[in-house]
Amino acid sequence: MKNEPVQLIYTDRRIAVCIKPAGVLSTDEPGGMPELVRAALGQPEGCVRTVHRLDRVVGGLMVLARSARAASELGKQVQDGRFQKEYLAVVHGEPAEAGRMEDLLRRDTRERKTYVAAEPGKDTRPAALSYRTIGRRDGMALVSIRLHTGRTHQIRCQFASRGFPLVGDRKYGQPEEERGIALWSCRLSFLHPETGEPMSFACAPPPVYPWDGFREELEDIR
Repeated sequence: MKNEPVQLIYTDRRIAVCIKPAGVLSTDEPGGMPELVRAALGQPEGCVRTVHRLDRVVGGLMVLARSARAASELGKQVQDGRFQKEYLAVVHGEPAEAGRMEDLLRRDTRERKTYVAAEPGKDTRPAALSYRTIGRRDGMALVSIRLHTGRTHQIRCQFASRGFPLVGDRKYGQPEEERGIALWSCRLSFLHPETGEPMSFACAPPPVYPWDGFREELEDIR
């Protein structure tokens, strides 16, 4: 499959902010985001490093570092919570107007799937997120999500475990669904790794199903 061109939102000598297409890996391997960003920058041998990840099936905003020092500084911000990530999702069902989800999540590497665990154990880690419901249509809800931890498949697992699987999520929801997963990285906030200046970027998802059913609610995402 031919890779989509990557849309660059902002670049300088230390960072590149871009929109990751769904279906592309976040990591530095053939066809992954660093390779595609190098191509978009016209620097096939340039330094471009992943500092945070999105699931392969998820699209939206990413920031990549353009030097080892920038990668280290942004990595520290991810670890200590200064790097803020906000997502949009469309879920099946009727979640509350707002809430917080806290669970122990266990990652099964053989199944490549995450489960809510009843008690601490091997490969089990705490996970937390907060959300706000900003729209409802036809048995679905548009939710804004702020991650407080960064576990693999965290959003997908936590919502599905409460009876609100993401639209299009065949792994945690309905296997017969054929459309792409309705999960989008819509906002990033962090400190510039060189200058310390606060940086914030926002981008709404594309106007396709099921996002196109929430056009009014998504107008505020800029």
